[in-house]
Amino acid sequence: MSKRPTLLQHFRSFAYQNNITNFDIALEYFTVFGGTGWDIDSSKSVDELIKEKVLCNYEELHKGVINFTHGNGLYHMMLTIIALGVEYEDDVFKKAGVGRDKGEDAVDYLELKSLLKFDTSVAEPRNERYKQSDKLLFEFPFMRFWFATISPYYQSICSGDFSEFESKWSALRGNFSILLSNLLVLELVKEHFIKKIESDPIVSIGSYYDKKIEITILAKRKSGKLLAGECKYSKTEAKMHMIDSLKEKCEKVGLDVDEYVLFSKNGFTSELKELDDENLMFLSKEDFSSLLDGLSQKDLLVYKNKKY
Repeated sequence: MSKRPTLLQHFRSFAYQNNITNFDIALEYFTVFGGTGWDIDSSKSVDELIKEKVLCNYEELHKGVINFTHGNGLYHMMLTIIALGVEYEDDVFKKAGVGRDKGEDAVDYLELKSLLKFDTSVAEPRNERYKQSDKLLFEFPFMRFWFATISPYYQSICSGDFSEFESKWSALRGNFSILLSNLLVLELVKEHFIKKIESDPIVSIGSYYDKKIEITILAKRKSGKLLAGECKYSKTEAKMHMIDSLKEKCEKVGLDVDEYVLFSKNGFTSELKELDDENLMFLSKEDFSSLLDGLSQKDLLVYKNKKY
């Protein structure tokens, strides 16, 4: 396969290989096993498969990870810090207690080995003093899962005691897929704009962030027009405050935004949906199904990892 397939390519390959057509089910399993190339029996629970494929094969999997990290303690510590939600490079260095030079050398190595990738802000802040260091993301979902829940508890896992892992996974699992979901929302936005205006495609998409404000979605189109958006995962419908807050943030950071997009997992209030604004797009979890449309053999990526 190509050196760096996109997250969507990994996701579609995973769904096709394992014959999963439901987005929610695909995301649940992909969050843990994405990027491994393993065959997944979705009739079994994620927890069953974790025990069968990961915990009971810890030693062999650990050897594979060591091929990338060489057992370097700093690498492992930084990877765990990132996996547990510390996103910004400077914050990772601070948490790891490492200087910038040594920290940057470590990040460069881990990026070279395809364990990490940089996620830079789509736009720069108006005030240079508010500039934030780059975000760091895992290249593969499984590696994020490994360093968040497996690697820190290697001693007990090696002895056959999975209680520490189970406690940590229980605490994390409820929100662990949100990061991947946010990244897949970006793919949804690109897809919708290809259909909407073919002559003015999105040429850059990601997020905006500085030391004070973060905007989950920021995209630039070929014409230079900007699109900004936010995502919401709570059990309630999104309310008018969601768009008001987004516009306020854009104004504060000096972004001249032409169009807005809101993603809400559980939909929107009638008040919000009735806004008469052709430059406002609504997306909900039902829209995710389009990311798995037309799956075929051509979506299958070839991985070299050992099958479990």
